[in-house]
Amino acid sequence: MQADSALVTKIVPSPNLGPRKTDLRPSLIMLHYTGMESGVAALALLTNPLSEVSCHYIVWEDGRIFQLVPEAARAWHAGRGSWKGETDINSHSIGIEIVNGGHSFGLPPYPAVQIQAVMDLCKDIMQRHTIPPCNVLAHSDTAPTRKQDPGEHFPWALLAQHGIGLWPTIEPTPAAMPSYQQGDEGQPIRALQALLAMIGYPVQITGVYDEITTSIISAVQRRYRPDTITGHADPATLAVLKGLAQSSR
Repeated sequence: MQADSALVTKIVPSPNLGPRKTDLRPSLIMLHYTGMESGVAALALLTNPLSEVSCHYIVWEDGRIFQLVPEAARAWHAGRGSWKGETDINSHSIGIEIVNGGHSFGLPPYPAVQIQAVMDLCKDIMQRHTIPPCNVLAHSDTAPTRKQDPGEHFPWALLAQHGIGLWPTIEPTPAAMPSYQQGDEGQPIRALQALLAMIGYPVQITGVYDEITTSIISAVQRRYRPDTITGHADPATLAVLKGLAQSSR
């Protein structure tokens, strides 16, 4: 196995891989946190054939980048999820695990050198595979009912300043803008769900603000409004969604 990126400092092959569906080229980048006590423990899991999980890259706190799976292959990192109707996320994506204890271990801050390494790696992958900024995703974007990574401490705004990931242009929020929450029903909720689906989120348009819709709104807030994760579609969150919809066209 040869490194796909000149940024790789070590190759640690994982047996947990397979072919991409219909020989697809990667069109998405998915960012995760490892969510374990240490990077050593995470690396052991990602290379253990019994775990049936892997990723293409793991980025350590000190900025080192290990490659585990060739980019041409399908790593097993995304699990059940969907984005813009596509359910085989693994066949379409390159998975990057970022060493961080996550919510289970206090959600520690990400060191600046680690974030710089993540940005450098993303830009390298994006350039080689012609992946647009809007196709750099959080695990919580595609699996909002199951996953929270890379979490509210991940600096998506900083990445967006470097052309990585989508960031909305937000217009001033009208004072009279409505707010919605779990249990609400009707045409406004159908419109909200349609807006989420347009952006790419895995939502059914039912007209009922259910647990899934609440989880998706929480995922939106975790990425774009990390100081306000309520699951309520308040006016500021609605403004974010409208900005995302316009930016993703």
